[in-house]
Amino acid sequence: MSKVTRATSSIEKSTSPDKASKHASNHSEIAHFEWHITVKDNDDNKALSVLETYCQSQQALLSKATLKQAISKGALWLTPAKNRKQTQRLRRVKKQLCVGDELHFYYHREVLATPVPQAKLIADCIDYSVWYKPYGMLSQGSKWSDHCTIARFAQQNLPNERPAFIVHRLDRAATGLILVAHSKKAARALSNMFEHHQLEKHYQIIVHGDHSIRPQPEVIESAVDGKSARSTFTCLAYDQPSNRSLIQVKIDSGRKHQIRIHAASIGFPVVGDRLHGIADEQEQCDLQLCAVSLGFDCPVAALSGEQLTQYFELPETLKPQFSPRL
Repeated sequence: MSKVTRATSSIEKSTSPDKASKHASNHSEIAHFEWHITVKDNDDNKALSVLETYCQSQQALLSKATLKQAISKGALWLTPAKNRKQTQRLRRVKKQLCVGDELHFYYHREVLATPVPQAKLIADCIDYSVWYKPYGMLSQGSKWSDHCTIARFAQQNLPNERPAFIVHRLDRAATGLILVAHSKKAARALSNMFEHHQLEKHYQIIVHGDHSIRPQPEVIESAVDGKSARSTFTCLAYDQPSNRSLIQVKIDSGRKHQIRIHAASIGFPVVGDRLHGIADEQEQCDLQLCAVSLGFDCPVAALSGEQLTQYFELPETLKPQFSPRL
């Protein structure tokens, strides 16, 4: 067996290594913990073997299958001895490690048990793909896992399991179109496009109240977190029975929660908004905010001297709609 040494072992409700060791046998019952392991010799230093050895030393009741499942969901990280600045997720359980390499295992039972929301492929452009991100799917993972992210979903559900890079984000509670790049070159080009706002994005929201009585279109320019922000709201329809409006939104900036903040600022909070709106814990409706269209001159094609204008729009069935539950 390979020899390992513990750098740190952090366990919920434990404040010191001594307490951690006292509770070692209860790892499988603890909500979350993390291990940091430094490889000490070259005997059987495959990643899973090293993790199993350390697991046994902690008397942790985690099966090999549980460890492998956690690793597949992104709970294991590697810091190579040759480059301490390059810590990355590690999924290859048979990866041969070197002396001085560090493994970081982050176990969070609740996070790992979270079911994966099902995204829908809108278009596969080879260098990048366009997806419908459902409610609850993440744009970015955490140290605990990345199995519920759109990037991981795209990687697992496209042919040849291409690499996947996020170039822009949608809130967990928001739905709609999101781009995923499949090469570093495409990621750089698309990220630069978003950074410089070289595209046109439209959203649709359902809000409380009759927005049709407001000036159309309505331009909102109140600052968000002290930074300038501009949104244009255009009422598409008003549903009198529910006293709610469907609004098309165009933003000229990309501040965090900009649409939700601007909607609330004029007295028309987005339905289902528990953060900036009036929704509470009893609210049954998800956040009614959806990115419905993206249009841009393709920066990836431009790298090859080609000109390609792209436009993607969600089908009506995936856009926010008035319904009895609203």
